[in-house]
Amino acid sequence: MTASDDSETSFRKADWPFYWLTRASALYLANIESALKKIGLDVPRWRVLMSIHESGCASVGEIAEQAIVKLPTMTKIIQRMQSDGLVHCRPRATDARVTEVLLTPAGLKAREQAWHEAERVYGRAFGSIANRDVTKLNQILARVFDNLQKI
Repeated sequence: MTASDDSETSFRKADWPFYWLTRASALYLANIESALKKIGLDVPRWRVLMSIHESGCASVGEIAEQAIVKLPTMTKIIQRMQSDGLVHCRPRATDARVTEVLLTPAGLKAREQAWHEAERVYGRAFGSIANRDVTKLNQILARVFDNLQKI
């Protein structure tokens, strides 16, 4: 299906990329949720752990944006993670109005365990797909994301 198709009768869901994106995303989330549950984590905590790991620390707002979660919801997630000893919060040195989140030693251990589970899910999903195809897929999805941000 292309954007120039003006007849709904030509629609086939298998030709609609969002059909596959939605299905793949739903299966990924079900698989990662199940894998994380085994180690006492959930998807929101996984997203926080991975967001912080990449940069060493991040603000609550930055994590919320990366995790595609509303700021008040992310604040609650981080407060629970702080109570669980997974993260530590501090004011940003350059702007005390911004709260930075860092992983504690327990958070680093949880991230390692979560990453191990995520690698297994990734292996099942992409094991039969060439690295160059995964790279191309990421490039295409990044372009789609950029296009959708302009709407």
